[in-house]
Amino acid sequence: MSTVDNTPRWLAVAALAKIKNGAYSNLQLNQLINEHRMDRRDINLLTNMVYGVIQHRLTLEFWLKPFVRHPHQLDPWVRELLLSALYQWQYLDKIPQRAVFNETIEIAKVKGHPGIRRFVTGVLHQMDRSGLPAFDTIEDPDERLSVTYSMPVWLIQELRQQLGATKMEAIIASLNQPAKQSLRVNTALSTVSDVTTALTNDGLTVEPSKISPLGLVVTDGQAINTEAMRYGMFTVQDESAQLVVPALNVQPGDQVLDACAAPGGKTTQIAAELDADAGGEVVALDIHANKVRLIGQNAARMHVADRVTATDLDARKVQTQFDDESFDRILVDAPCSGLGLMRRKPEIRYEKQLQDSLNLQKIQLAILAAVAPTLKKGGIMTYSTCTILQQENQDVIAKFLADHPEFELQTTPTEQDLKADRTDKTLSIYPDDYLSDGFFIACLRKK
Repeated sequence: MSTVDNTPRWLAVAALAKIKNGAYSNLQLNQLINEHRMDRRDINLLTNMVYGVIQHRLTLEFWLKPFVRHPHQLDPWVRELLLSALYQWQYLDKIPQRAVFNETIEIAKVKGHPGIRRFVTGVLHQMDRSGLPAFDTIEDPDERLSVTYSMPVWLIQELRQQLGATKMEAIIASLNQPAKQSLRVNTALSTVSDVTTALTNDGLTVEPSKISPLGLVVTDGQAINTEAMRYGMFTVQDESAQLVVPALNVQPGDQVLDACAAPGGKTTQIAAELDADAGGEVVALDIHANKVRLIGQNAARMHVADRVTATDLDARKVQTQFDDESFDRILVDAPCSGLGLMRRKPEIRYEKQLQDSLNLQKIQLAILAAVAPTLKKGGIMTYSTCTILQQENQDVIAKFLADHPEFELQTTPTEQDLKADRTDKTLSIYPDDYLSDGFFIACLRKK
């Protein structure tokens, strides 16, 4: 076997070819990392290349097009090899162009026949001689933005209409920046100070989140492999996602419904606020039995299993198992398009269309309508999504309130008093605001 088979560059090309055929980037990366022995530097390069090529795909394809007559007729691995070479050449300053071209040609030589090697060599050398096409050659302004930021035209137009041109461009520009490694401290077991100390002692560099009082951001090192992670002192969770549970204002003895719970990040955050001896319990639902098991595993690792009851049930059928006014608090972290996660899951931008949001809106409203009767009078129901489109956020809340006058909208609180000058009672966190995930949170009180 050639040593090329185990290099980060070849593994990245192999992963990208599979991701183009429907494999999720994070799952494909985890599989490759588990199957091949790599040091931390190689893992970082592999991860950077896979996410980088996906993030910048439209830009890279624009640059490649003048040099390949029919790029989509190439074998997938050859196309991804050329795109990954372009990505390294244009975006990774620390890797010399010569090294990028040499290893790209070597991969073509080992993995393909002599004709493929000659073809790849010719394309790379012609790109070097001729230079890459400039964005200002694109006449249509939306198409130019699409290629510059590698973002679909429909999303550019929709965000401009909803938020204005300046905010739209700030959002799409921010989404190509690296995602932060953010953690939530498990208050059932530890403190922010103790976790900071434990990670620092393990050689990591950690700073407090500016968004969540329970959040930490790791700026150097990998927290997932530490003893503190295995013991459940913290979990990996984006800073924006950490804002949802505090908005519920959970009390120790509350009965809480987490209607769309898997994989259980917010379930365990709720459970940390509960006291099993006082009768506190969170009922965590998911439609898939295998995901329910994942909730249970997370609850056990975080030492809150005595306060969590996980069951497979479609939230739209909650009244088949629970009486009216069963819960003090309800969380509907609704299934959504996930467009706020594009920094972390870059392939989402190419998979979604506006119609997906409109279809999801129907599901989101159905879940809210189904669980609403099970909330006690005076109770709080928090609705959240990890998307940035009004169709799944403000429009859902407006339609729900129109049909349910027994509910009133309250101002979404945050302990750090985020966006204190906003006029909306709901809270919208956009990806450019704090370089965290995009999130929407609304608090509804039952009169």
